[in-house]
Amino acid sequence: MGTQPVRHVLAGLALLVSANLAMAAAPVSAPSPSPERAAVIRHLVRQDCGSCHGLTLKGGLGSPLTAEALASRSDEALLATILNGRPGTAMPPWRPFLTEEEAKWVIQWLRNGAPE
Repeated sequence: MGTQPVRHVLAGLALLVSANLAMAAAPVSAPSPSPERAAVIRHLVRQDCGSCHGLTLKGGLGSPLTAEALASRSDEALLATILNGRPGTAMPPWRPFLTEEEAKWVIQWLRNGAPE
């Protein structure tokens, strides 16, 4: 086998890997819930999540949920944590209370500084 087919295979693999990395880094997007549901979710995050992450979301028993603190975390990792919790820690799964789309919206809302 000559070097030309190997180059094509390697080039194809490089494109595949870079496309997958770009998709992994792409933010999750979600439609906004109704204004009423958004108010319920914001209250849930501020009160229930805030009981561990601090009522101002700047940290407490749990880590901060500020835009700055979340900047180094991927949306996919945050989504998995919100929906599934972290076994062996105080972080519970929120899947019974939030849909996947709502959890994605929460991530966007937190990344935007959790405005009222």
